[in-house]
Amino acid sequence: MKGMQPTQRRSSWQQAAVVTGAFVLLLWALEIFDAASGHPLDAYGVRPRSEDGLVGIALAPLLHFGFDHLVGNTVPVLVLGFLALATGIARGVAATAIIWVVGGLGVWLFAQPGSNHAGASVLIFGWIVYLVVRGFLNRSSTEILIGVAVFLLYSGALLGVLPGQPKVSWQGHLFGAIGGFVAARLLTTRRAEASVTY
Repeated sequence: MKGMQPTQRRSSWQQAAVVTGAFVLLLWALEIFDAASGHPLDAYGVRPRSEDGLVGIALAPLLHFGFDHLVGNTVPVLVLGFLALATGIARGVAATAIIWVVGGLGVWLFAQPGSNHAGASVLIFGWIVYLVVRGFLNRSSTEILIGVAVFLLYSGALLGVLPGQPKVSWQGHLFGAIGGFVAARLLTTRRAEASVTY
């Protein structure tokens, strides 16, 4: 970020690493508890248009349907979560909150009734879009480079927003991605150019 001293940048990156690592540890702790106790937490995913399923909007990104599901999400959460936070913890947390809510609400409103959706992939898809878009909106060279790197690494994953993969919540992927775009738009740091009358 412009105007950020090297020590401040290191501190921000260190904080991002600690927060992201703690979040991943929480995901693993919850899944270990869930597996050891007979998977009671699986019931707290987003269940579309069900009153009980509303709690999933808050809880679903923390929960996974088994260790294979969690293993598949762990590295993307570590990489993308860190990058979302590294150029500003407060802005990264705000972006994550927007993705979390938009993704969960979108699934609750539009996914198939009787289904159950959980997993951090709603955040993963949101972070991908957020990281790709925000640098261009902010006109930040650092953020543009991060966005290009993320696009090169994860552009293939974006096909997950399309229906057709059995037992995969494409709705969670789609609305997570929409949440990422909304977050990038709402949290732009570029100031509007002053208009001058001649």
